[in-house]
Amino acid sequence: MSKELRPRWLTAVVVIIVTVHIGILTWISSVNSPNIDELAHLPSGISHWEYGRFDLYRVNPPLVRMVAAVPVMLAGAERDWSNWKDSPYSRSEFWVGKDFVKNNGFNTFWYFSLARFACIPFSVLGCIVSYRWASELYGWRSGLVALLMYAFCPNFIAWGASMTPDAASASTGVLAAWIFWKWLENSTWRRAALAGATLGLALLTKSTWIFFLILYPVLWTVILMFRPQPDKPQPLASGRQLVTILLLGVYILNLGYGFEGSFTPLGKFAFISKSLSGKDMPQNGANRFAGTIAGNLPVPLPANYVRGIDVQKCDFERGKWSYLRGEQKKGGWWYYYLYGLLVKTPIGFLGLIFYAFFQAIVSFRKVKNTSLLNELILLLPAVFILLLISSQTGFNRYVRYALPAMPFIYIFTSRIICRFKNGVLSASLVSGLLLLGIIEASLILPHSMSFFNIAAGGPVGGPRHLVDSNVDWGQDLLFLKKWYDDNPDARPLHVAYFPEWDIAPSTAGIECSRVPKQDLSSNWDIQNMPPGWYAVSVNYLYGYHYFGNDEPVYEYFRSMKPVARAGYSIYIYRINK
Repeated sequence: MSKELRPRWLTAVVVIIVTVHIGILTWISSVNSPNIDELAHLPSGISHWEYGRFDLYRVNPPLVRMVAAVPVMLAGAERDWSNWKDSPYSRSEFWVGKDFVKNNGFNTFWYFSLARFACIPFSVLGCIVSYRWASELYGWRSGLVALLMYAFCPNFIAWGASMTPDAASASTGVLAAWIFWKWLENSTWRRAALAGATLGLALLTKSTWIFFLILYPVLWTVILMFRPQPDKPQPLASGRQLVTILLLGVYILNLGYGFEGSFTPLGKFAFISKSLSGKDMPQNGANRFAGTIAGNLPVPLPANYVRGIDVQKCDFERGKWSYLRGEQKKGGWWYYYLYGLLVKTPIGFLGLIFYAFFQAIVSFRKVKNTSLLNELILLLPAVFILLLISSQTGFNRYVRYALPAMPFIYIFTSRIICRFKNGVLSASLVSGLLLLGIIEASLILPHSMSFFNIAAGGPVGGPRHLVDSNVDWGQDLLFLKKWYDDNPDARPLHVAYFPEWDIAPSTAGIECSRVPKQDLSSNWDIQNMPPGWYAVSVNYLYGYHYFGNDEPVYEYFRSMKPVARAGYSIYIYRINK
């Protein structure tokens, strides 16, 4: 751990960086329209408060959407629960979300901005933890590097300005890991209590973090085996504290669900995944553990937490259409997330990351055991996450699933600064790469969701690599509305807005008709289209199979040059007589 004296101006600089980050998130939260998942998350969060039930959007724990729902409830948003159904295959949160939009009209956009504002503190937490952990490991200069990489990472900006749990799970996960590391450094009961509380917080943001229940004992065992005296914790005393950490984390998870269905016997669940049901698509659910000894065991987790994991597992088993570098197929690729991070991380940041890992490999034998153990604790969560998501190849759509690994990688990357105290050239290279990454990420604002680095062709060339939420998640509807208002002569307007017509564009006040679909069974001449203006979402332009029966019926527009864009996810064309 670094004991380097910090300059007086450091606190002011940290405050400025975090304030800029907050300002960027506030800006994007105000101008982006609701993305697809947000439409379901918000009314689901309201339902948790009003009814104490957690079946809506059970595939993710409820903390983030419950935080997001508070200001919207206080603002008096209309609710409609008529399409709320609870069955093994039900995903009625999306139907409830559509009803929420229909009932609230144009006010919908303001309500989602309020919900996003409430979630900004999660991103602030991630910034602060990244700065603190890097500073404690490598010194204050490294802390600034980690903070700048986190605060200006386009992926953290995009999803930090969203009420989906991806960015929040990254911040709560790195918080939990940092506090656990501090407990391993000094195993006191106070730190054990904090470690348990932050573990519970992480479990309530994303079910991915359930692997902490395995990783924590593994790391504790490694510390006992390899940390030199006198820093090694006492096995019996720290062992009791470790058990307390795990039990407290699980207790807080259950508390967050109001103990809804906690300790239900395993054999009582109606599972739909083949792994847990033992059957292929059972109509009313099934349970491979029913009638067995294991089936009588109570599950110390909330019922809808368990059911959510089952639904996710079912989705991966059934498979969905995936897209990578122009190829579409049912299923995915083991390298999808690694490739996605390569094209959606600024070039400057990638240079720093590769430099840091290269440096670590070269200097491996010179590093003290204590430093190696600290970096093992730092990197293992990132490795676990990347291995876990890469092993699930039933479908690959969302690079944001890899977001929880990034704080750990950024903190590790910050180590390069403390190695260059006497190397002016190397320090200048690091500073240049950091500045390049910040500039590259800033130039695309406020369209960070569509960010691709310059090597991938930027946001315009990005769809050649990835589509879906990596480019086009419905976020640019208000930018289409602005273009529509600024161009009153652009009539008639035809719109193909991804993914659902009844969510918009009429909700935003855009008068338009649907874009005609290509008849794939006959010859098609785009010049026979009615004259007018056409706005088409990028996912449609690239013939993306979002639903199983989707066809590439709008790809014909790619033969034309767009006259304008709404953000980087909606292209606008004009057809003359």
